[in-house]
Amino acid sequence: MERVGSWAVHAGVGFGRACVGAAVCMLVPVVWAAAVGLGVWCGAEHPWSWIGPVVIVCAGTLTLAQTVCRAVRFLVARWTGTDIPAGRREAGPVVQLSTGYWWNGFSYERSRRDAVMDQRMRLWWSDPATWRDLRFAVIAPFSAGVVAALPPAALAVAVLGLARPETVARPETAARTVGACALVLAAGSAPYAWRAVHRVAVRFLRPSPAMALAERVDELTSQRADATVAQAAEIRRIERDLHDGAQARLVALGLSLATAEQLMDRDPEQAKALMGEARAGAAASLTELRELIRGISPPVLSERGLVDAVRALALDVPLGVSVSAGGGPLRLDPSIESAVYFGVAELLTNAVKHAGAARAHVRLTRDGTGIVVEVEDDGRGGAELRPGGGLAGLRRRLAAFDGTLVISSPRGGPTRATMTVPCE
Repeated sequence: MERVGSWAVHAGVGFGRACVGAAVCMLVPVVWAAAVGLGVWCGAEHPWSWIGPVVIVCAGTLTLAQTVCRAVRFLVARWTGTDIPAGRREAGPVVQLSTGYWWNGFSYERSRRDAVMDQRMRLWWSDPATWRDLRFAVIAPFSAGVVAALPPAALAVAVLGLARPETVARPETAARTVGACALVLAAGSAPYAWRAVHRVAVRFLRPSPAMALAERVDELTSQRADATVAQAAEIRRIERDLHDGAQARLVALGLSLATAEQLMDRDPEQAKALMGEARAGAAASLTELRELIRGISPPVLSERGLVDAVRALALDVPLGVSVSAGGGPLRLDPSIESAVYFGVAELLTNAVKHAGAARAHVRLTRDGTGIVVEVEDDGRGGAELRPGGGLAGLRRRLAAFDGTLVISSPRGGPTRATMTVPCE
């Protein structure tokens, strides 16, 4: 009984998914049927008898193709967890030039509105993803749509065959046989028919190798630009810290020593006081230099590895942080260790400054493909990946190593950030 009940639930869920998948895949054929109906209704002698249906078919297919593909991607991700990327080209910035014209990456326009509209039309027309979605919208009804429509169609035939007419004492034997066979077909195909949507979507909706390569080139170009900007900003920060901190203290130290040298014979007590101030300034300069070095590359990270460096970092954060590690040794490439370390530091800083957290937990795991780091805090939640924000910058830095950052932060908490970086 338990096995029968489980199969019934499985069949019911499959039947519902098949109905939804068939309805989505058959949206475009519905438009085609409406166009044919319009042509028949107008009559052969009416000029719209063929012009109208052709216009409706073309406009309807072009309009619904992207909607159908977006819905299929959502259903496949919801049902199977398979993420099928759209692979669409992103629009570049629309910039106003000194001449007053607007440049959209393709042409010059007199107004921003015209530039944006022209950019959208050109991207839509030249994007290979547009024609890939159009191809799927035409293929899906005759492949996934037909298979997914099998259970509801068979159920409809079964109901018609097995229903008892009011004016007949007993249904026909042939009708009952057909109805019983259709019912068996509907029940047997319900758990599996919807999977055709997944297979056809994976086959025809994934970006082609050329599209994936072009997207990868754009991503690497963007990462190179980000790395160049970040490197220049880091150099300016180091220069500013050295100029305003250690350099100024060393200049003051030199002046104090020169003055003490002059006062050594005339006023030994004053010279002694200046020597004490110089010693204190030297200690402060050494402390600032150590802090600067720690910000560039913490010594504990290079000496003792990522886990111990994160544990040392947890001691300096003003909240309770526990650190756990597992899955084998965690000695990685120095550049990856540095990126992960500063990523953990930024996430813990956000937990203190923005989330108002009291406790946090850092979990480091090494598996067969790479390293996974989870940072969870009990703060107020609501963290988002905003353009130009710290989390977006962290995601870009991890992307340079093909890494990913996933944020789960509902209102009220908790916030869980997962960094994944592939490595050997």
